[in-house]
Amino acid sequence: MNLSAIKALIEAMAGSGLAEMTYSEDGWTLRLVRDPAGASGDAAPAQPAAAPAAPGATADVPLPPSDVLEAPLGGVVYFHPAPGAAPFVVLGSTVQAGDTLCVIEAMKVFNTVRAERGGTIAEFLVASGSEVEAGQPLVRLA
Repeated sequence: MNLSAIKALIEAMAGSGLAEMTYSEDGWTLRLVRDPAGASGDAAPAQPAAAPAAPGATADVPLPPSDVLEAPLGGVVYFHPAPGAAPFVVLGSTVQAGDTLCVIEAMKVFNTVRAERGGTIAEFLVASGSEVEAGQPLVRLA
């Protein structure tokens, strides 16, 4: 699969109402997923470093979906914009809709994950530097 074919698929998806598409050719598979919030994936300025593990959620207690921000795509999640930089948010931070919470690295592209609503960071549900799947809970807002 060459770059021009990938660009053509991206353009075709952008011009359609598709939320997700998968294309396979010559042993390669390309999966494109449109951000449900409509925000474009912004590239981070530098590769983030893994931070110490954040506290995890208890698996026994289901969380209300409106309070949980889920990963829009699979990849490696980072809560810092660059090695040695301060985190985007910390426990107890107040955020507004659209504020950057983390980035997810997928195929060497850093995709910005933004708050869908305002609130306070109540809990980190994954550790920075860990691999996540699309739809996996990342952060709980209060």
